[in-house]
Amino acid sequence: MVIGGVPVYPGHPCPHSTGKGCDDYPNRPTDPCLNFNCGWIIDGSPLPDWMKPNNGKVIVLFEKLTWNGRPVDLAVPVGRKIPPRALKWLQDFATRHMRPLLYTEQIVESGKLQKEQQVMGYGPPAFQQDLARWQQEGRKLW
Repeated sequence: MVIGGVPVYPGHPCPHSTGKGCDDYPNRPTDPCLNFNCGWIIDGSPLPDWMKPNNGKVIVLFEKLTWNGRPVDLAVPVGRKIPPRALKWLQDFATRHMRPLLYTEQIVESGKLQKEQQVMGYGPPAFQQDLARWQQEGRKLW
């Protein structure tokens, strides 16, 4: 994404990020900031207290897309990988609610985070097959 003309990607955070929040929150742009709905702050969030992004080290976006009429959730690590405890919670949630899950892991080359991320899926075999096909086709997932 680009914020105020500045590209933002792993290893290159928003120029307004303090590491604990935004230093220009009242003037944040509509897209992506105002349109961003972190799963932690949405009304009725099912995320437990320990999954707050700075603790759980994951940002969850509920219903980021749909597959066969089902909502698909997206989880992005705060750092290189989603910690095992958080990933297990997300996978259990996906299973209980029959909601496929996409999650990413940062790609590191020569010790440096890359713009691209590895995307993995959790859900029914048909979802896994569709995800593999979409990736092979180069389809943008979100």
